[in-house]
Amino acid sequence: MITTTAEYALRATVFLAACDSGTVSREEISSATQVPMDYLVKVMKMLDQAGITQSQRGPGGGYRLAKSAEDLSVYDVVAAVSELPRIETCPLGIAEHINLCPLHARLDSVAALTESAFRETPLSELVPRKGGKSNCSFPKSV
Repeated sequence: MITTTAEYALRATVFLAACDSGTVSREEISSATQVPMDYLVKVMKMLDQAGITQSQRGPGGGYRLAKSAEDLSVYDVVAAVSELPRIETCPLGIAEHINLCPLHARLDSVAALTESAFRETPLSELVPRKGGKSNCSFPKSV
């Protein structure tokens, strides 16, 4: 449903949202979220460019969210690093299906619902709760 890049962006931003301490190093983000360092650097650059995160260079540097987790949606994060796929051609490959065929229309409506759900879900809903059961958890180290 979403790309690996979008998944990694969500892992990183949810982790940043859970951290109360200013900037977080890329090493800490990579370790906690199990996102490979090379991939994380690429993802964080895209998130910075989109205004989702802010980076600080030098000693004590790292990353932090540019806005509160309540003000960022899952859609904001996903759209910053990849496109959400929409159905633009007939999934059956029938050239005569210029307008939406029944299958095309149903698949496109599912994509629209997914996009809507992402827009309506603030990042804060994915942040693990302190002292209680987590909404989400990060993958365990292998």
